[in-house]
Amino acid sequence: MGGTGGIGVQLEPAANDSADVRAALSRLRRATGLPVAFGGLLAGTGRYRINELAGTETTVLHGLDIAQGNGLGGKAATLCRPLAVTDYGASSVISHEYDAAVAAEGLRSVLAVPVIVRRRVRGVLYGALRRPVRLGDRPLSAAVEAARELEQALVLQDEAARLLAEALPPAAGARKAPPGPGAGAGDPARWEEVREAHGELRALAQRVGDPVLRRELLAACGRLAAASSRRGGGGGAEGGTGSAGVDPGLSPREVDVLACVASGATNAVVAERLGLRPETVKSYLRSCMRKLGAHTRLQAVVAARRVGVLP
Repeated sequence: MGGTGGIGVQLEPAANDSADVRAALSRLRRATGLPVAFGGLLAGTGRYRINELAGTETTVLHGLDIAQGNGLGGKAATLCRPLAVTDYGASSVISHEYDAAVAAEGLRSVLAVPVIVRRRVRGVLYGALRRPVRLGDRPLSAAVEAARELEQALVLQDEAARLLAEALPPAAGARKAPPGPGAGAGDPARWEEVREAHGELRALAQRVGDPVLRRELLAACGRLAAASSRRGGGGGAEGGTGSAGVDPGLSPREVDVLACVASGATNAVVAERLGLRPETVKSYLRSCMRKLGAHTRLQAVVAARRVGVLP
């Protein structure tokens, strides 16, 4: 674990990251049977900040930084593998810069597992006991599984960030805005990229466990669709009877299906992306066409774009 001295500028973990870390700690405690768990993600070059605690009796560990190579967690991060010590304060295999914090919480046996995403250590998870007991392979393996699930959640967040960056180019300030009536707004190739990203974002949102991140992804999809509606996208002879600005009453799942269809996906591919049966996809499509006054898949997509449901 790390100390608080000599800290430079720190990068606070996002709220979504904190929720994922909390979920991982909960899984770690259940799977290992260890009563105490804590952890955190990257907080600057070579440092990982403990920002989530579970089962602790004090807050002494909260906000501590793990310096790469220092303590149990820093060594686990450096070696990129899980480690455990039977008695933290007496261990001869780790450095002891942070014994005071460990002792203040009353911890003895401790394990640490690095969280690795695309060969880069993004954080560390800990499990601990208040008595000196040798932690065998079983709790270590269970802790590794909890870390793997957190890694998958971070991969999804990275993919979501990538798609958002592609679909929502930077506007003035820190916030991003969808392309609108400005430079590049009339570029057909650019709008095809936006539409493809929109479909991927909606499909990805269904796989994200964190409800806050899911809402953010769907809100971004809504901004993309609204930008297309302002642009006047979706007109032409191949449309249904939907009118611009009129809500056709499509369900979120129906929009998911249409977004995939708009990217050129077959019913089988749509079913695979969304975890549905092909027959269910067909049922959603029939409902979409009825609500949009369309007779074909293409007409349904065009009508959905006209009313601002799809970009």
